[in-house]
Amino acid sequence: MSEVKKIATRESYGNALAELGAEFENLVVLDADLAAATKTGVFKKAFPDRHIDCGIAECNMIGIAAGLAATGKIPFASSFAMFAAGRAFEQVRNSVAYPKLNVKIGATHAGISVGEDGATHQCNEDIALMRTIPGMVVLNPSDDVEAKAAVRAAIEHEGPVYLRFGRLAVPVINDKPDYKFELGKGVVLREGKDVTIIATGLPVSECMAAADKLSADGIDAKVINIHTIKPLDEELVLAAAKETGKVVTVEEHSVIGGLGSAVCDVLSEKCPTKVMKIGINDTFGESGPAVELVKKYGLDADSIYAKVKDFAK
Repeated sequence: MSEVKKIATRESYGNALAELGAEFENLVVLDADLAAATKTGVFKKAFPDRHIDCGIAECNMIGIAAGLAATGKIPFASSFAMFAAGRAFEQVRNSVAYPKLNVKIGATHAGISVGEDGATHQCNEDIALMRTIPGMVVLNPSDDVEAKAAVRAAIEHEGPVYLRFGRLAVPVINDKPDYKFELGKGVVLREGKDVTIIATGLPVSECMAAADKLSADGIDAKVINIHTIKPLDEELVLAAAKETGKVVTVEEHSVIGGLGSAVCDVLSEKCPTKVMKIGINDTFGESGPAVELVKKYGLDADSIYAKVKDFAK
């Protein structure tokens, strides 16, 4: 059996920008002295006249992106999630979202899998922050194929978009001829009748592996990939909850304010359902190898399997 191909979605982000640069001549990329890490250096090499390094000044970068958008450009402002969503929150809210400008925010190095950089750089709060901003679309792709599709979708969408990418290489699971990315629509990866697992980003592939283990125990798990957290595919979430009666959400993000909260908002109002949220449990991360951190914080296939098995009883 051949080894599963793994690619970090930050790599996908840089490659997608470079590929789309020729197609969209008004595409401009901004960076905050992190082009090598965010992988926007790929775009810079191909289109040096359309890449702007703003230095270590993320708030100013967002303001520049807003100005460019006001002139008809499609700017992608790039930095680590901690800085793009955290440090520059006020500028994203007031300079981009309030005037409804066509700015795209490419946030890399999100979540616990940033690894050795530690708690100060492991942003597990960005989805919650971006969800609260009126009119902001929030995308969190699960692999290389989906990340590239998300970048194109962001360009084609008129208005502010927050895109979340990771540092750790993850399995490519969407390399299928019939794969289709549609903004605001979830993807059913596996049918099931006993419990629904709704995942986003890095843990999606882990949830598929966990579902295989659950199947061996006689538990039929439905697995849904939610690449668009806002607007959420409410129709799919409600249908799955009615079908299985139990829902588990899995995310490389705080259990407060992220995918789990978005799902619970919908279900509590329209279809009260028993829900278990798997994610970062109201704590900061720590420095360590990414794979070991994913396991320690319960986001690997074995941990997800054990929790869902107990929940589905």
